[in-house]
Amino acid sequence: MASSPLAVGSFDPLMSAGPALVWTVVLTFVFLECAVILGLFLPGDSMLITAGIVMASNASNEAHVWALSLGAMVAAIAGNQVGYVIGHRTGQHLVARKDGRYINVRNLQRVTELLHRHGFVAVLVARWIPWVRTLCPSVAGAARMDHRKFTVASTVGAIIWAPVLLLIGYYAGSFLEGIPWLMPIVIGTLVVGLVIGTALGVRHYRQEMSRPAEDFAMEGAPSTLLETEG
Repeated sequence: MASSPLAVGSFDPLMSAGPALVWTVVLTFVFLECAVILGLFLPGDSMLITAGIVMASNASNEAHVWALSLGAMVAAIAGNQVGYVIGHRTGQHLVARKDGRYINVRNLQRVTELLHRHGFVAVLVARWIPWVRTLCPSVAGAARMDHRKFTVASTVGAIIWAPVLLLIGYYAGSFLEGIPWLMPIVIGTLVVGLVIGTALGVRHYRQEMSRPAEDFAMEGAPSTLLETEG
């Protein structure tokens, strides 16, 4: 089947997106999703897959994808550290939102219990659960989880998470390269979905933060999470 000039031409800017643009979007999304509450509403997983497909459409070699994976790992690790510090400085008190969709007492309690029961493994698993991925660092910090244990777990999680999703996108994009008429449609659909998802995420974040604040105290956090004093 012949490719449609109109279909291909419509997405030329997406097909030719420069590496700098891809890097900026990926590193910004990854850092925010791992560091601050706003990231809870951003489509991080789909963004990484989309970035991999866009790089494949630009005929980028595997070295470029692995370099971006390394950058995304660093951004995720840095974001986790920022989230941990923010939580640590709250003095074992986090601010929930009354009747919030995600930032509510129930979810904060669930993350706290997950850390209590599974500790190191919980931080690893949290990397693959979008809303838990964002809340976990601040809850761990507020609960005084051992910082070294948290750092090792979050680092191992980042090393696995970013490359897997980017490479899935890259190799899927490489396969789609063999179907020239389909590639621009897939990229166009993914990018439009990413833009819409981000816009809706920012809107939901503003709605969430406009709800009345509700204190979530961590004084009763299990002792297995607490740092050794003295």
